[in-house]
Order: sequence, then structure tokens, then C-alpha cells
Amino acid sequence: MKVKLNDKGLVPAIAQDINTGQVLMLGYMNPGSLKRTVEGGQVWFYSRSQEDLWHKGEISGNYLNLKEAWVDCDADTILLKVEPDGPTCHTGEPSCFFNAMEGLPEEYEATESGSGVLEELYAVIQDRQRDLPEGSYTADLLRHGVGRVAQKVIEEAGETAIAAVAGDREHLPEEVADLLYHSLVLLASAGVKPSAVWDALQARRR
Repeated sequence: MKVKLNDKGLVPAIAQDINTGQVLMLGYMNPGSLKRTVEGGQVWFYSRSQEDLWHKGEISGNYLNLKEAWVDCDADTILLKVEPDGPTCHTGEPSCFFNAMEGLPEEYEATESGSGVLEELYAVIQDRQRDLPEGSYTADLLRHGVGRVAQKVIEEAGETAIAAVAGDREHLPEEVADLLYHSLVLLASAGVKPSAVWDALQARRR
């Protein structure tokens, strides 16, 4: 059996009450937490905020006792069928899913940090490419074609190099951010997805 990990080395895991069928929560697991879960019989997750293994229920006493584990057809999501010792949600609710959606959300909050923000940013760039809204800098760049975007990448690369050589540590992150943003716009303009870049980097890593 194979389990696919995402770019953070994690796999999403859904906990479901084996007796009622109620979905209790969604967490993430790495190989270490999955090993502890399967071998120990209680669910462990990987806390992305704490960057460490998390024994669900260790503080509250509301453990999730594993009864069955299933992998989906794409091998990239795990279903944990459990018997909970008490409420699963930290709010005291039986399940973390107790907020009904009535229509589309009024706002979205980005919580991704680190390199994952690149995928999020690329998704926004794709939206701009599809809709080409007036007043959007990204849309304006894309309207002018790949040549103009490539020129901006060259400019930003130069500014990044100058900041680094000058020892300008305060502004270097901003320059690198500008370079990454314009590089993503260049990929979109050229019809290439970031995953192709990640694949190329992974190949070099090997």
C-alpha cells in the first residue's frame, strides 16, 4: 500500500465516528504520527502550527480510539474510523463541523505560511488571467504578453542581486518576493504551472 504525501510531507486524515458515521474533524498526519496511530490504537496528528506530533486528546482526555483506517482511491487522503472518548472539538462540540454554510463566504482568510503561499498566489494570478479585471496590475501585465512579463522578471532579478550585493538585508526579502511574484506571472503567461518547476527542483535534488 502506498500513501501520497503533499509538498509539506503530510497527508490529510478525516476522523469519523464509527458508530454514528458523523465526521468529527480533519487533521494532517506524517509518517511518524501515522505509525503511532496504527501501532498504538489512538489517533496522533501532526500539528502544522506547532510543527510537532500531536496526540489528540492528550490535554482534554477526549481521545480518538482507532478502529479502522482506510485510504482513498488516489492514496492521498486517509479515513480514520474511531470511537471518541468525548467531544472532538476544542469548543466542546461533538464534531468540529458545526457551522452551517448559507451561501458563499463573505470573506476568506489566508492562513498558509512559508512556501505554500506560492500556490495560493498563483491561483490568484490565474483568476486575474481569466477575468482580466480593470485596475489590476497583474491583469495589465498579462495583457501586454509574455515579452513584457519577461522584461519585468529581468528587472526584478537585477534589483534582487543589487540588494544582496549591497548587503541590504532589510529590503532583500521584498526584492525576492517581487521576483517570485513576477516569475509566477511569467509562468502563467507562458502556460506553465508551478508544479513543473517543483518537479524540476525535485529531479535536481535526487
